[in-house]
Amino acid sequence: MGAAAGGMKGGARRGRRASRHGTMSDINVTPLVDVMLVLLIVFMVAAPLMTVSVPVDLPKTSAKPTPSPAKPLFITVQADKKIYIDEKVIPYDQITAQVATSAKDGLQQQIQVRADANLSYGTVMEVLGILSKAGYAKVGLATLPADTAGN
Repeated sequence: MGAAAGGMKGGARRGRRASRHGTMSDINVTPLVDVMLVLLIVFMVAAPLMTVSVPVDLPKTSAKPTPSPAKPLFITVQADKKIYIDEKVIPYDQITAQVATSAKDGLQQQIQVRADANLSYGTVMEVLGILSKAGYAKVGLATLPADTAGN
């Protein structure tokens, strides 16, 4: 009777991972994979939002964005004329010194100026003039894409 029941003694069939001393349980990794995929999606969505956390109302433009090969240095000018380098507020007269200490690539550092849409053109140009006078040539203005449906 033992030979007719799968060729094993007693007719009991053992699972694929069974050993002589009893069954060995498998680890179910499906919940781990699910959690990791959800975390991956959350970080992919949140990563672009974590670049600069200084709030500023950027102007909108229809210009196409240019790709940036390296991480730029962000200078933010808020509507109340407070100036930030990345997330650190700096006095107006120390822009050149603070940019020099923050710029990893020296005068070749790419700089993005994020100016509030409600600022006057002259205020933005003063900051750009300070950067130009200091010798920084790779300076750009950050904007938001314009709504093409409303135009």
